Amino acid sequence: MPKKKYLVTLSDDEREQLDHLLHGGTHATRKVTRARILLKAAEGWEDSALAVGRATVERTRQRFVEEGLAALEERPRPGTQPKLDAQAEARLIAEACSTAPEGRQRWPLHLLADRVVALGLAASYSYESVRRVLKKRSSSRG
Repeated sequence: MPKKKYLVTLSDDEREQLDHLLHGGTHATRKVTRARILLKAAEGWEDSALAVGRATVERTRQRFVEEGLAALEERPRPGTQPKLDAQAEARLIAEACSTAPEGRQRWPLHLLADRVVALGLAASYSYESVRRVLKKRSSSRG
């Protein structure tokens, strides 16, 4: 087996913080798993014996060596930010609950998407995004 590039050595204070994280209160599962990985890696356990993927163990050890206990925290996830904030979503829902356009019994999703743009809530907005907002809020469109 190749020699480990990143070795975990914990100070007494760091070990105490990790033990407190494992045994006190409720914390995110990923954070607890990372704490367990660091404690066992410091004790010399093999990567394969830690009940998680080897790549996860290596990545956690590397982040700890580079960042310290900040390695326990989540990093921002990729993906675009929502186009509408909570207030704009509320406005969209209010529009969906309002009187439908002339000749319609209820608001079609395409027209609601156009209405979001017309109100200046977003530069562009798709009918599928309107559908997701309304579904998330369990709204009735009429």
